[in-house]
Amino acid sequence: MEELNEVYDYAREHMQKSLDVLKKDFSTIRTGRVSTHIVDSIKVDYYGTPTPLNQVGSVIATDAQTITITPWEKSLLSDIEHAIQQANIGVNPNNDGETIKLFFPPMTVEQRKESAKQAKAMGEKAKVAIRNIRRDANDKIKRLAKEKVITEDEEKKGHDQIQKITDEYVKKVDELVKAKEAEVLKV
Repeated sequence: MEELNEVYDYAREHMQKSLDVLKKDFSTIRTGRVSTHIVDSIKVDYYGTPTPLNQVGSVIATDAQTITITPWEKSLLSDIEHAIQQANIGVNPNNDGETIKLFFPPMTVEQRKESAKQAKAMGEKAKVAIRNIRRDANDKIKRLAKEKVITEDEEKKGHDQIQKITDEYVKKVDELVKAKEAEVLKV
């Protein structure tokens, strides 16, 4: 039975990783409130090295529609401004000589629907990953049965348990997607 517990642990651990990836993916979706995660992927040329924006200055959401970037060194202002323009995140940087402000207009109904659709697609991707993990776990159980490490009854119980774990994680994905859609569509 210890072998089966190892397979269950494998399945849970990897399915949890799929959930964590989904949560990270969700942070890139724009909701009614602007999030500093929108600029996470922007790299600034810092003395010849592409450096994440949040490592060359402070990045804060000052209100629901504004992100303010204050560089540690004033000489970086134009490099930061250029990097933001290159990233094409849908807003133009406003440089006041001290900070750079990004003003995000309120989302339209269409943009909200598009973001909700994006969330649903990310959820489907996570479910596919979870089902692939289920398949791998079931293959491991079959191998254990074939090698006579476990009995046929234990094999059947193993497959049933893997299905329960899978259902549990698919349900978690559905709940996350539902919550994200509600957050995106809320005006």
